[in-house]
Amino acid sequence: MSESVSVPLERVPRGYRVGPFEVTEPIAAGGWGTVYEGRFVGSDPAPGDSPEAGLNGAGNDGAGQGSATAIRSGGVVDAEGGADDTGGPDGTGGPDGTGGPDGTGRSGGAEGPKNPPGEGQVVALKFLPTAGLAPRQVRGLVETARREIELGRRARHPRLIRLLDSVVLSEPGDPALDGAVVLVMERAERSLRQLIEAEKDLGEGEKGRLLTGIFEGLAHLHGLGWVHGDLKPDNVLLMADGSVKLSDFGLAAELEGTHGTHGYIPPFGTPDYLPPERWQAPLGERGVQVRPSADIWALGIVIHQVFAGGTSPFPGATPMARRAAVQEYAKGRTPLRVDNAVPPFWRELIGDCLAPTHAARAEHTAASLLARIEAGGAAAGPGGRVRVRRKALLAVAVAAALCGATAAAWSYAAPADDDRSSGARPDRTAASDSAEPAGRVEVFNVEKGCRDRAEERDQQCSLGLAVDPLAAYTVDNVVATRVWHGDVLSVDCRMPQGLPVMDEAGSRSTEWFRVRLPDAPSGTAWLPAVRTRDLPTVPECA
Repeated sequence: MSESVSVPLERVPRGYRVGPFEVTEPIAAGGWGTVYEGRFVGSDPAPGDSPEAGLNGAGNDGAGQGSATAIRSGGVVDAEGGADDTGGPDGTGGPDGTGGPDGTGRSGGAEGPKNPPGEGQVVALKFLPTAGLAPRQVRGLVETARREIELGRRARHPRLIRLLDSVVLSEPGDPALDGAVVLVMERAERSLRQLIEAEKDLGEGEKGRLLTGIFEGLAHLHGLGWVHGDLKPDNVLLMADGSVKLSDFGLAAELEGTHGTHGYIPPFGTPDYLPPERWQAPLGERGVQVRPSADIWALGIVIHQVFAGGTSPFPGATPMARRAAVQEYAKGRTPLRVDNAVPPFWRELIGDCLAPTHAARAEHTAASLLARIEAGGAAAGPGGRVRVRRKALLAVAVAAALCGATAAAWSYAAPADDDRSSGARPDRTAASDSAEPAGRVEVFNVEKGCRDRAEERDQQCSLGLAVDPLAAYTVDNVVATRVWHGDVLSVDCRMPQGLPVMDEAGSRSTEWFRVRLPDAPSGTAWLPAVRTRDLPTVPECA
């Protein structure tokens, strides 16, 4: 299972115009595109005002003023928000629910937005570039945009991020931007992932409040007959007022069938949040089948991560290793391991959300789980205090760690020398020859639990270095010597276009660094760029 990936978009320059909004700074990047902050600066630029503008645009500050063609929009651009802020009598943005009388205009229709944006209003601009993609990939990206727009038009709710507008850029002089789809959305303060990684102890009450918001959003989404399809902390956004909103509906699917039981989505997703049955789901002409119970499984993982510092209930240093652990659990060979930091009430919910089969999970809908939270008083009350329902817990075993996973993953390679007895880190900076290295990188493990235990040099937290960056990154292509978070490696050069590698958080890169490793047969090995946060200036490998 892989995430969809578009050709990386060069940094959009500060000052680039998308309709009435001006790009200010990047916010985040993902598989499909890049999100920038935008600020309202005035009316749309006239088409053709700056024909050479774009990533290579004119102007003393390098900022371009693009020409944006509106496509079917998801709502109205407004400055105030509010329950009645819908732009049309039926709450859909226009008389016919399409954003304009003819179904093709900008949001708000011919009369203009109900609440025009104010000077300085801040939004999020999600750029989905099509440059460099094969026709099939372009169709997939356009379908992703269509899903977000359609859901944004129909699923208004305080717990769902609002789609304000959508445009297609027309930049004939700039292939990197020409044809790119830009979604204009509410600007959030940060994501739940960022909050978890900040390592701030919020207290049980505040965590309960955040989780309740997620359940509210998902219950509304499912009630409308949609599946999110990619629920994870990265797609849960926190607004400036502290409210919670679900976002990123590129893999959302509308339910169909006689009783609205299932939908179809592309064969993409974030491995750590996919239920066991998804890995065996057949791929048809319309994609893979998805049901609401897939979101319930992802909810169980998210609950655990909120209380356990971002760690999954399934052990393993890589997504492939955790996938193997999920399969072992689903087959009844190992118990579910819930961290002791998870309070009793939420442990019970995790057990229900992570029921190993779709049939068992389907008994627990987002609405029924939300009702349990509200009835049990697990949502934060006045002052942020949490009242936990006391009742007999379901039997949730917390036995010993899983072991013996046989997935051909790059985290499980040949055994490394065990230095845990001395507690000292091996010197990985020694050069394979007398020449000074071109640079150095520090190994980074995206798993917080492994970062916290780096000094223990736990084998399950070790990371593998490849023999060949152009070959499949499997056990047969990994050197015997392991590295851990915090190890510093000497770098000779980089390869920008090796085999793509994705880390546990979904970040993906084709770049590799050739590092010196005296223990390796050749004296060198290859570190994928997703395994470091350093960006050393080193030459390309010959």
